[in-house]
Amino acid sequence: MHPTVVLVHGAFAESASWNGVVGRLLAAGHPAVAAANPLRGVAGDAAAISDLVRTIEGPVVLVGHSYGGAVISNVAPDAGDISALVYVGAFAPAAGESCIELSLRFPGSTLADALQPVPHGDGTADLLIARDRFHAQFCADVPEAEAALMAAAQRPVAQAALEEQAGPRPLWEHVPSYFVIGTEDRNIPAALQRSLAERCNARRTVELAGASHAVAVSCPEETAGLILEAAQLGAAV
Repeated sequence: MHPTVVLVHGAFAESASWNGVVGRLLAAGHPAVAAANPLRGVAGDAAAISDLVRTIEGPVVLVGHSYGGAVISNVAPDAGDISALVYVGAFAPAAGESCIELSLRFPGSTLADALQPVPHGDGTADLLIARDRFHAQFCADVPEAEAALMAAAQRPVAQAALEEQAGPRPLWEHVPSYFVIGTEDRNIPAALQRSLAERCNARRTVELAGASHAVAVSCPEETAGLILEAAQLGAAV
């Protein structure tokens, strides 16, 4: 049985950001689900993805982009037969770490200057990337017309979600992991991603020269290729 690939988008994106990858997975015979990540908080979002995984028969490969990496790291271990984790321009926090904290460990992120807060009446706030900054910040290697569509369709993330600490038992401690890194990622510095891959004892890390934070959009062939490799190796274990 081919593993089902569950893809979890991150902040400032939405499920359709995986379209190029999903098409290649389906063509290779792998069922795929591009999940709707609530973007409200690590624990709650991970619970939502855990519930989705529980509906799937057979092995599952979890794929996370950006903040989605924190979400897949915190999926319940008993949610299903999770055979591999693939981090695509993503965070892989350890217990007690937040996405904000991790993003500041290495220089290179210019995200803070591009953010546009959306305040709520209860004192909380969501965050968007200002539309006139989106192309350069998020997806500099994507054509301008496509970047404009992505900017218009971006989903806001709760500021509290990026500040929330990860749970005590990240899945990467006992599930094989794989990493795709864009060297020109302006949201999550490539140096941080390399350090996370090393800490996770990643089975394989693919670096794509010149690729932006939206590496799954600009490089769907390479991204899907590593996911398929993870799925095949996971199925063989």
